[in-house]
Amino acid sequence: MNQFTPPQAPSVWRTLFSRKMLICVFTGFTSGLPLYVLISLVPAWLRMEHVSLAAIGALSLTQLPYAWKFLWAPAMDRYQILPLGLRRGWMLLTQGLLLIVIVQFGVLAPGGYPMQTVTLLAACVALFGATQDIALDAYRRELLDDNELGL
Repeated sequence: MNQFTPPQAPSVWRTLFSRKMLICVFTGFTSGLPLYVLISLVPAWLRMEHVSLAAIGALSLTQLPYAWKFLWAPAMDRYQILPLGLRRGWMLLTQGLLLIVIVQFGVLAPGGYPMQTVTLLAACVALFGATQDIALDAYRRELLDDNELGL
């Protein structure tokens, strides 16, 4: 009989349902929600309100903060804005701002307001969503061990 037994790797199921993974699942949902609002909900809502396809297509330019988020990510790594810690402060701030801005979409009707208002709100959702995405990605990287990152 072999006296040496290798250490057992933690069960995949145990890892998947760990506290850290559940945090990542729920923060992943909140990270993807603003982009879903911009890509799917706002264009469909505008089309139902009979906004022209050209205006809806131009509105897709508001998603550029997701492509350019690497420009302000270093500042977020350097400056702590709330006394909750470097990542959690940014996460709380962006969550609050996103809540306010997304609720504003429900308050207005595109037919009653100028398209500039809808565009400004969509740009704010994109900027705050991309900023939240930066903070959540950094938080997940710090939270998870190297062997948990793939899951």
